[in-house]
Amino acid sequence: MDLLLTLLWTIVDSLIGHGYLLTYLFAILDERPGRKRLGRILPPLAASSLVNAVIILVLYLTIPDLLVLRSSLSSAFVLAMCTAWVRWAWRVNLRQAFAAVCMAAVFQVALSALLQTFYNLYSYLLGAAAALLTAELLWRLRFGRSFRLLLEEGEGLGRLCLLLFGLEASMEALSVLRWGVQTAYVPAYSILTVVLTVLMTALVLHLARQVESGRLLQAQQDVIAQQKLYERDLEAIEREVRSFRHDYKNLAAGLAGQVSAGESEALHRALASLDANFDRRLGEKIRSAAQIGNVRVPQVRSLLLTKLTDMEAQGVSCRLEVLYPVEAVGMDVWDFVRCLGVLLDNAAEAAKETAEPWVEIILLAQGGTLSLRVANAWSGAGDPGRFWEEGFSTKGPGRGLGLGGYQRILAGWPNAVSSAGWEDGTFCQELTISEVRP
Repeated sequence: MDLLLTLLWTIVDSLIGHGYLLTYLFAILDERPGRKRLGRILPPLAASSLVNAVIILVLYLTIPDLLVLRSSLSSAFVLAMCTAWVRWAWRVNLRQAFAAVCMAAVFQVALSALLQTFYNLYSYLLGAAAALLTAELLWRLRFGRSFRLLLEEGEGLGRLCLLLFGLEASMEALSVLRWGVQTAYVPAYSILTVVLTVLMTALVLHLARQVESGRLLQAQQDVIAQQKLYERDLEAIEREVRSFRHDYKNLAAGLAGQVSAGESEALHRALASLDANFDRRLGEKIRSAAQIGNVRVPQVRSLLLTKLTDMEAQGVSCRLEVLYPVEAVGMDVWDFVRCLGVLLDNAAEAAKETAEPWVEIILLAQGGTLSLRVANAWSGAGDPGRFWEEGFSTKGPGRGLGLGGYQRILAGWPNAVSSAGWEDGTFCQELTISEVRP
């Protein structure tokens, strides 16, 4: 009978703890609870609570004297289970789910630690009220919006997970240490727990502000780079117009004799050729200036602007074609940026070895697939089969522009397929990514 009562009490305690965690998850993920989301979350949450209660009881019966070990094993299980159902319910990746659960657990464990003094119905009611009030405060502080910014930082998400896991583990340690605190020091312990939780919250907000500032700076740099690109294209257009005016005057003077001699057919052909050539040259400049606007992923647009500017400065003719708006890349955006950077660097390096260097970049987003094609002028030097070796370069050892790192990145993305080809002075690299969703 005592064992059954203990199990029931443990189940109730586990369910309420999971309820606190869920309340904070909604706050830090910047979402108000809705019927559809709750209907998706509650069944796995209840199952996680029940299994956790059974594990706690089994650990208590197996190792009754090892409180720290019991608490650590139970917390590890809860962390793993909650990460799994958060990933499933919110449809986020594993690292994002883990970071969200760790952050929510910081608040949940801190609240549970404060309520350990009481174990009755009133303490649970007080805890529920405190959880709702602090969650509402987080919503008003727009903590969830800031936390979402951190979750979107693919490059630093791993470090964020380690940081939040360390903070969560620290709160777990405080919760266990509470059992050894003398009664006279309980108020000081409670204040310390609250202060540490506030400091952790402030740290996350500070990191989010840093990320936001970095994005704003990057956006400003993108605008400046785009303006420079437009200015250069406008200058080129102006030169084309001046050249056309000069050529037109010369042509008109040269064809005056043909008109008087009645050679209207030759005059018509010459004017048509001049007009078509002008349209082609001027239209190419105008079109290339407009293509960059179809790249809607800031990190990719920033890299393209930088590389296009660098290649133009090095005398490499660039042509960019983005047929449809690119809203997403179908893989971690930073991995895609690294792959694109490798392809563009290799293309520019190879093109500069030719008499007329050029690089062509085509992005096609259509039907849930993103296709990237980078082609360049190629002198035919070097063995193309060795380009994928780590550190290989046509300039000699140690230059490091080989495509080995590029292939290593793609190995982690089964929906990405790469290919290469070379013929008649052109080297072409293609990357196709399926299952792309905005």
